[in-house]
Amino acid sequence: MVKLLNFKKFIGAMWAILGRFSIFLGLLLFLITACKKDAKLPDEISKIAIDVQVDRFDTKFASVDSAGLKNLIAEYPYLFPTDYPDDFWVAKIKDTIQLELNTEVAKAFPDLDTLELELENLFKHIKYYYPKFTAPEVVTITSDVSYKMPVILTDSLLLIGLDNYLGSEHPFYNGIQRFYTQNFRKEQIDVNVADAFVLKLIKHKGNHRFLDEMIYHGKRLYMIQELLTLKPKHEIIGYTQDQYNWAEANEVDIWKYFVENQLLFDTDSKLLSRFINPAPFSKFYLDFDNDSPPRLGRYIGWQIVKRYMERNTIPLQMLPEKNTDEIFEKANYKPRN
Repeated sequence: MVKLLNFKKFIGAMWAILGRFSIFLGLLLFLITACKKDAKLPDEISKIAIDVQVDRFDTKFASVDSAGLKNLIAEYPYLFPTDYPDDFWVAKIKDTIQLELNTEVAKAFPDLDTLELELENLFKHIKYYYPKFTAPEVVTITSDVSYKMPVILTDSLLLIGLDNYLGSEHPFYNGIQRFYTQNFRKEQIDVNVADAFVLKLIKHKGNHRFLDEMIYHGKRLYMIQELLTLKPKHEIIGYTQDQYNWAEANEVDIWKYFVENQLLFDTDSKLLSRFINPAPFSKFYLDFDNDSPPRLGRYIGWQIVKRYMERNTIPLQMLPEKNTDEIFEKANYKPRN
């Protein structure tokens, strides 16, 4: 009986220790998580004065009637192509599909406070690297789900089609391939805007080698990441967290496959559909293909460019002009487990 009581005391003491340890561990995890959530911009960027006020044309168009339409056209002439007569726009404001778009956009975006903050952070980064940059006027619209061009950026104007960001499962997107709709989320708006800016700087020179395509997209992704320093990496490339984890865990084997199959300098256009272009998954022609994320050529290109920038003192502004061979040679990219 004494031994049994001692054993019970021992068990009780152990549970007490474990309980205190679990509290400590929970507190540690909380602090780590809090640090991640409280990630901040560097002082030299955060101090840059940028104030974004989004002009919600989408709500104005949703509430206008035929009597007020002329004033709206006069205020936003660039949104009303003259190819279409006024009768077309009168009919559109009453159109059933347009009314549904208005309702769903208003539901998904009751305010744009978060978007304004994200765009401010993006524009501050751009201003830091490109001092002559002037933040454009930001106008939100509905675009009849023009998902292949969800944002339009000029020197003075940024148009954002909010109906392209209603959530990946939204019924409006039925019939569109899942690998597209996966990113029809509000978290991708600033990524798309950053990419639109980067595309003005990086020329797609039309080289036909697989490595050229990898580096081209790698430069895009690297620059987007540098302009959106608070953004999770999986959002930068448009992956789910699981897809990003898969790419990261298999990086060595992906690279090994590319090298051993002599794909880097191959000019076969099929490599684009296999590893570069939007698709359900990457195509190694192996059993695990269905489990792989798409666009792994872009992912590897991103890692090569990152290694190049880490090993060489190159200002971000100079990266767009660097050619494939220089980046590849000086990166000395050799992923390790």
